[in-house]
Amino acid sequence: MPVEGEYEPSPEKWVRDQVEVYERTGGREGNTLPGRTEPVVVFTTRGAKSGKVRKNPLMKVEHDGVYAMVASQGGAPKHPTWYFNLKTHPDEVTVQDGERVWDGVAREIDGDEYAQWWERAVAAFPDYADYQRKTDRKIPLVLVEPKN
Repeated sequence: MPVEGEYEPSPEKWVRDQVEVYERTGGREGNTLPGRTEPVVVFTTRGAKSGKVRKNPLMKVEHDGVYAMVASQGGAPKHPTWYFNLKTHPDEVTVQDGERVWDGVAREIDGDEYAQWWERAVAAFPDYADYQRKTDRKIPLVLVEPKN
């Protein structure tokens, strides 16, 4: 079942607007970041503290039906809030890629698996390499796989 409950839109206007357009059009519009060509996917999670439904457009990093959520925060010194949502509620994530919507389970990766997915992430969105250089923290990668 999709993540349900009270939806609290992002405090960032551009995020709120993009999610609204993306969902309303089944991903036909709002499917890239402003001024970019790389596709985005909308991830829905449950707030770690509030328990409210949260939605974030992130760059599409997909391989064989598995999606990576890259916790880059543009190279900021802290992890994005959605990262903590997934750590608290890994089994409450919904992925919308265009019109396709499905429920997943999240898990953070490391080691060789991380290296392989990091290459995929940078290939999908080259700015990730710059973001990693801007921060002292290792940017987390969280895979979302379909629920069985």
